Amino acid sequence: MTMATDWQRFDLPGADVRLARFCDDAAAQAWFERLHAEIPWQRHRLRLFGREVDAPRLSSWIGDADAVYTYSGTRFVPQAWTAGCAELRDRVAQLCAANFNSVLGNLYRDGRDSMGWHSDDEAELGPEPLIASLSFGAVRRFSLRHRRDATRRLAIDLPSGSVLLMAGATQRNYRHGLAKTARPVGARLNLTFRAIVRDREDQEAAIHGRTFHKSRAARPG
Repeated sequence: MTMATDWQRFDLPGADVRLARFCDDAAAQAWFERLHAEIPWQRHRLRLFGREVDAPRLSSWIGDADAVYTYSGTRFVPQAWTAGCAELRDRVAQLCAANFNSVLGNLYRDGRDSMGWHSDDEAELGPEPLIASLSFGAVRRFSLRHRRDATRRLAIDLPSGSVLLMAGATQRNYRHGLAKTARPVGARLNLTFRAIVRDREDQEAAIHGRTFHKSRAARPG
């Protein structure tokens, strides 16, 4: 059950970052178990410094058939929506008052799995993407740091059942990542909902913080 949203806003110049409780602990554990079994997890290959390497986590790119995404030199064609991901997409769309046509799932199996510093600033995401990130499972520390001013940074311990929102100029001004940790930690599952911009009409809508597609205008999410 989705809980009433009371957003915690962070004082981070040039960014719009908020955190809220999405569901209670019991529901978060149920979602973790369901999504862990339901999502077709893969070890993606990424191109870094001219060579291909294994991503340091398991992932799955899921979405509408035309929500193709290019990241780190690799082109990702989406898997079909699973029932659980589609249900969460619709809940998060209502929560954020925005439509999403895709989601990147990441499975961090233990403290050795990580996400390197990066920005979600690919052209397919539009000029000011709105990204809503759900966390289920173990608590991990999520960090942001400014691209040009090292004094502007933020570290957030993301609890199970939380939703993190990044909007506005966040991706243009900041990088984010999830570091390895030597302490014993269980598995964490993360879903980052986003909207792939597919045509000029979508680009105009994305500038105003929403998504729109003619064939989907009547249906949220």
